Amino acid sequence: MSTNLFQNPVVPYHDYTAAKAALLSLTGTAAHDLGPDGITVNMVSAGLLRTTDASAATPEFVFDLIASSTPVRRVTTPEEFADAVLFFLSPWGRAVTGQNLIVDGGLVKG
Repeated sequence: MSTNLFQNPVVPYHDYTAAKAALLSLTGTAAHDLGPDGITVNMVSAGLLRTTDASAATPEFVFDLIASSTPVRRVTTPEEFADAVLFFLSPWGRAVTGQNLIVDGGLVKG
């Protein structure tokens, strides 16, 4: 699990975004190392989610701003994020490894 903040650093969480960027590197190397054993390794990165414990204090105008900046014109829900995770856990994701799927309504281009 990761965040779209290291591709789109709109808040100055330097240590957090650096750690998440490092996770992307780890995802790639783990996918390479574990692939011969039939194990896939992927990362799913969220944008701002509506509404979680982490985003509960986010002002409504921020949700509105994010929504207006996405092609789908809304903020991703935790359930929609979970759907993307389920893809990787299902047989449909069996040929995908070493990837980062950004689930944020199209805000950040991967």
